Amino acid sequence: MARPGGNHLWLPYTQMQTTAPPLTAARTAGTSITLDDGRQLDDGVASWWTACHGYNHPEIAAAVRRQLDEMPHIMLGGMVHRPALELSEALATCLPGDLDHVFFSESGSVAVEVALKMAIQYWLNKGQMGKTHILSFTGGYHGDTQATMAICDPEEGMHHLFTGFCRANMYSPFPSRLRMRRL
Repeated sequence: MARPGGNHLWLPYTQMQTTAPPLTAARTAGTSITLDDGRQLDDGVASWWTACHGYNHPEIAAAVRRQLDEMPHIMLGGMVHRPALELSEALATCLPGDLDHVFFSESGSVAVEVALKMAIQYWLNKGQMGKTHILSFTGGYHGDTQATMAICDPEEGMHHLFTGFCRANMYSPFPSRLRMRRL
C-alpha cells in the first residue's frame, strides 16, 4: 500500500496511516511555491520560518554557490573557518553589554536546547547542582525536540501527548504591563 509521502518518507506532524497525500512542490521563487500540477501557492509561513528572505533570493543563492564551491561544511568541533569567524564577529558587535560570543546551530530547537544546557552548566560551574528546572511562559513554543517540548506550554498544541516522557518544568503566565501594575 502506498503511503501519503511515498513508501519511505515520514512527514512531520502527520499520522501517516490516515492523512491525505501531500502536495508536491516542483519549484519556488520569492514567496511562491509552484506545485507539480502547475498551481501556485503563496507561502505565508516562509517554509516554517526558514525562508524569511523568500525562495531563490539571488544574493543568498550566489553566496551559497560560492561557499559550496569553496567548502560545503566544516564542523566547529576543534576547527574553525573564516566565514564562521567573520559572521560571529559581525554578530557580536550587535549584542548588548558583555554578550560577545556566538554559538551556531542548525535549527531553532537545537539552539534552544543548547541555551538550556548553557543555563544549567552556568549553575553547575558555580557548584549549585540542584538548579536544573526551567521556568517558561504559558502559551510559549520553543521547538519539537525533547527538551524544547518540555518547556513549551503543556496545554497547547500536541506536546501534552508527551506528558511523562518530557521532564516536568515550571510555567507562568506571560507578564503583561497591566498585570505588573496590579502587583
